[in-house]
Amino acid sequence: MFKGSYVALVTPMLENGEVDYPALQKLVDFHVEQGTHGIVSVGTTGESATLSFTQHIDVIKATVKAIAGRIKCIAGSGANSTEEAIFLQEQMADLGVDGYLSVVPYYNKPQQKGILAHYLALADKATLPIILYNVPGRTVADMQSDIVAELAKHPMIVGLKDATGDLSRLTELQSLVSEDFLILSGDDATGCEFMCNGGHGVISVTANIVPKQMKLMCEEALSGNIEKAKSIDASIEKLHTDLFIESNPVIPKWALYKMGLINSPAIRLPLVLPELSSQKQIEATIKEYQL
Repeated sequence: MFKGSYVALVTPMLENGEVDYPALQKLVDFHVEQGTHGIVSVGTTGESATLSFTQHIDVIKATVKAIAGRIKCIAGSGANSTEEAIFLQEQMADLGVDGYLSVVPYYNKPQQKGILAHYLALADKATLPIILYNVPGRTVADMQSDIVAELAKHPMIVGLKDATGDLSRLTELQSLVSEDFLILSGDDATGCEFMCNGGHGVISVTANIVPKQMKLMCEEALSGNIEKAKSIDASIEKLHTDLFIESNPVIPKWALYKMGLINSPAIRLPLVLPELSSQKQIEATIKEYQL
């Protein structure tokens, strides 16, 4: 259903903080041309935390329109309030998205039973498939594998984006869920190894910059061509590091701006533009990659 290379797409903005919709269309066309298998719209990288509900929904609506059925679109629908997450799902149910990506509630620090209850409440109300999203580096709460396994029994919960970077989680999960439950990597540095050990795909920040390479790496890994996949990954390894020298999506936006794919590196507070040293570092990297 959602296998391969999915890009955690940035939300391009103007200097005044408004969404740059022409630039969004340009980014979507770029990913279609480069072979990206699908787009995740308004996830963490899309600055979901600082978009209003109206803007959140409008960006997803615009992304679906720009895609025009050419590739899949997963909508970021998570919130730290269960009621708000259900509201977002309901608002996006008829926009044409293919599914939802729903993050573990952040800041609240829910117990494991709370995480279970949260997702079951979402799934019971959902009309589209849900991918769970575990990123304890941002949410603090860490959804354990036994909870994922319990949630995987619900027909509307079809997969997990694991951004822990802990490859032992993959092995653990594989022993607990059925083969058709999707396990996707949300950590670019370990994404290739994740897939080579049986993961089904990536939801990638690096794919914003080198979508073709990420797509090829995923296809080789899914085909069992492990050495070829690792070779492609090694060729973009520096990007996996340099894109995260400041909080995501600060550096990806700067890189896309310097590549001429967005009109401005503007980002919403409390994030700000990268330090001069960081700008120079990522500019040197994209120059090295001839981007």
